Amino acid sequence: MAKLWKVAVAIAVAVVVLIAVIAITQPKEKAAVTNEDRIASIPASAVKMTPALDIHKPVVLSNLWEQPVPMSGPINTAGAEDSPFITADGSWFFFFFTPNVSVPADKQLLDGVTGIWWMQRNGTGWTAPVKIVLNDEVSLEGAEFVQGNTMWFASVRTGNYGEIDIYTATYEEEEWTNVTNAGEQLNVDYDIGEFHITADGQTLYFHSGVIGSGESMDIWVSQKTETGWGTPIRVPNVNTGVSDGWPYITPDGNELWFTRDVSAAGYAGVSIYRSVKLVNGSWGDPEEIVANFAGEPTLDSAGNIYFVHHYFSADDTMIEADIYVAYKK
Repeated sequence: MAKLWKVAVAIAVAVVVLIAVIAITQPKEKAAVTNEDRIASIPASAVKMTPALDIHKPVVLSNLWEQPVPMSGPINTAGAEDSPFITADGSWFFFFFTPNVSVPADKQLLDGVTGIWWMQRNGTGWTAPVKIVLNDEVSLEGAEFVQGNTMWFASVRTGNYGEIDIYTATYEEEEWTNVTNAGEQLNVDYDIGEFHITADGQTLYFHSGVIGSGESMDIWVSQKTETGWGTPIRVPNVNTGVSDGWPYITPDGNELWFTRDVSAAGYAGVSIYRSVKLVNGSWGDPEEIVANFAGEPTLDSAGNIYFVHHYFSADDTMIEADIYVAYKK
């Protein structure tokens, strides 16, 4: 995942296909893509997984949270819900959706439903998800991060500096608009992957396997400057010899949550870790919090952990993915 969730490798390969497709595809007007469209796009043969069918149930390893459960409401389907993000006040929820994880990225580009979806808090529940359409032409978006009325996201489209670029969009008059490339510094010089900006807007945490030496993905930090972002450094005491990424910083700036591709406790797949800031300002030793194919954490103000869980068969074939939540005790 140089820049996009779990299917990044396939997407990167599909860039050439994307360019060819755009060349022969007429631009289309933005049209609403509804939850009914999302449900209808899922193959009839798709199996809706449940905890009862799961051979790798996600497990919380800390006594501060309840054991995780699938997120309630209109979000989870037999397709793949991935890359969750909830605003700190819990009023907006974003996720990536694709109807069939076995379909290659060049097909996802044309299905009309793969991309970023969102829903809004409606009393004690959620509105029906709708797709956020961010381009009039063929493109593929994901890896969203939202701060205030600005959404940052990754996109495969023409005009990029590289295969996948970071863009921004703003929410105005009930529409996501003003789509703008985040610029050469982030997309070329630093080539950032998924990232999080602290609540004060002054510090950027991101993952990348490009800067410097080494092949594994690491978490980097950069400080805001008058002209952009300062030279990134690897986050001390967090990175290992395996891949560490998908950072999330709590609004108070005191907790760094991330995904590591190895479970220290010996569980399968990726795990979610938390590092707490020490009194001297450095990050403490990471603690494994959620294991068994659990990744990409995002938290609300109550401390509830929302994350993606991928279901795998006994022969390690991905079946689908759901958004789970571990509630704070």
